[in-house]
Amino acid sequence: MSPLDHLEAALAELDEAGRLRAPVSLPPDALVLCSNDYLGYAERPLETSAPAGSGASRLISGDHPHHRAAEQALAGWVGAEDALLFTSGYAANVGLMSSLAARGDLVISDALNHASIIDGCRLSRAEVAVVPHRDVDAIASKLAGSVHRRRWVVTESYFSMDGQSPDLRSLREVCDAHGAGLIVDEAHALGVFGRGGRGLCAEAGVRADVLVGTLGKSLGLQGAFVAGPAVLRRWLWNRARSFVFSTGPSPVISAAVPDRVTTLIEDEARRARLHDASDALRAGLRARGANVPTDNHGPVVPWILGGETEAVEMSRALLARGLFVQAIRPPTVPPGTARLRFTLNAALLDTASNETLDSQPQETSFIDAVLERIDAAELRPRSNEGAACSELAPTPPR
Repeated sequence: MSPLDHLEAALAELDEAGRLRAPVSLPPDALVLCSNDYLGYAERPLETSAPAGSGASRLISGDHPHHRAAEQALAGWVGAEDALLFTSGYAANVGLMSSLAARGDLVISDALNHASIIDGCRLSRAEVAVVPHRDVDAIASKLAGSVHRRRWVVTESYFSMDGQSPDLRSLREVCDAHGAGLIVDEAHALGVFGRGGRGLCAEAGVRADVLVGTLGKSLGLQGAFVAGPAVLRRWLWNRARSFVFSTGPSPVISAAVPDRVTTLIEDEARRARLHDASDALRAGLRARGANVPTDNHGPVVPWILGGETEAVEMSRALLARGLFVQAIRPPTVPPGTARLRFTLNAALLDTASNETLDSQPQETSFIDAVLERIDAAELRPRSNEGAACSELAPTPPR
């Protein structure tokens, strides 16, 4: 008997619940409408003579000049004093939250925050208060009653499964009124929102005490960073375990960061096209009866179907017609809100890409062609009575 025998039964339970994941083999001509490569930079090759690997943790012998150049470029982009690279967004949030907050502190976390934030909060051993999604009053109430040593409010600026944003100005005001630190994960907002793609904090005129960003979305690379005061970088260098005990990021990737940042800052036209196309897709789905949250905005357009099986079947049916939109199911999203998460890639909006949609006429827009595929599949989106359009059900307490 193997100590792993129980895994087959556990996987069978996931399968029965419609929550089993497995790799998907895509046909070569499939259009991927669910990646995070918002500006279409990921397909661009890297031209650099930088070493492939760091060889060790940066605290040992793995620190490389390209790392520092990347960090300075990222800090300058987001208007921070300094920044520190991590190997992934997950590593950045886990390392940040577990080392910044501590026993005796209070962390107030949005109910729909990313799993990396949740796990980092748990590891911190601070008291964690999970508040309803984007509920500023609930945050204010928790802060008003706090007698903790330090208080932190952590949120995403653009929730990646919902395409919704919190009121960042109000959050900043509440934090200032109660002496709390504001931590904002801008992973899905940087590159997409704000002048120069500087994110939603910049667009709102709000300065977060700590800002988290990634390289693997709009920049089309891999890795992540935490930006803030120089003292924060020194602290994370010493105490963020996901940084200390990991091999340093590839110098090849780090060497590409400064030029990618410069390109992204200047790419206002591509950002505008991305938003225009996302608005058209959102309107088209709603016109067909889709359950899309009323305050959804930006390039993430969720079509909420409710049940896991329904979302998986819809995803498969669209793939059969050349559109790949992955089904998103619990625990990634709350029970009863399984969905297809559409995200657009600005590179797909090029005329050449339209030709992959069965020789659509050049004057036919990319979004019209996508909606025609949905119509041809006889999969008219339908509203789901179990999930509210205006506000998604909050996740259960964690």
